[in-house]
Amino acid sequence: MTGERDLRTLLRGMRPELNPGRYVFTTLPDGGTPPGVDPVVTVAEREGLTLVLPESQAVRAGLAHDFVAAWITLRVHSALDAVGLTAAVSLALTDAGMGCNMVAGYHHDHLFVPHGRGAEAVRVLEALAAES
Repeated sequence: MTGERDLRTLLRGMRPELNPGRYVFTTLPDGGTPPGVDPVVTVAEREGLTLVLPESQAVRAGLAHDFVAAWITLRVHSALDAVGLTAAVSLALTDAGMGCNMVAGYHHDHLFVPHGRGAEAVRVLEALAAES
């Protein structure tokens, strides 16, 4: 199934959705996911396996973690080779003084923003969609 490539269509249809919960980033130098840990994102790097997971799971597993985040899913199905969506979203959040970590899934893009600013980030993205 091919995703959308047109930037205007992507922006108008992004429908940002704030997922419930608090998410954190951690890394496991030796790889492998501990029992009871169900990450929403994994990234294999030379330095170890990065996991993004619910904060409660990190605490229960005794994993050191950083950056407590809100998780936002852009509900538009973007093509993996679409041009400009990440830049437009990043610029809008930059203008709001907000950091953002983006991850592309096969069907959707996902953003991790400072936890206390999740609802604000959604409003910024909804305004961007309305302007497009």
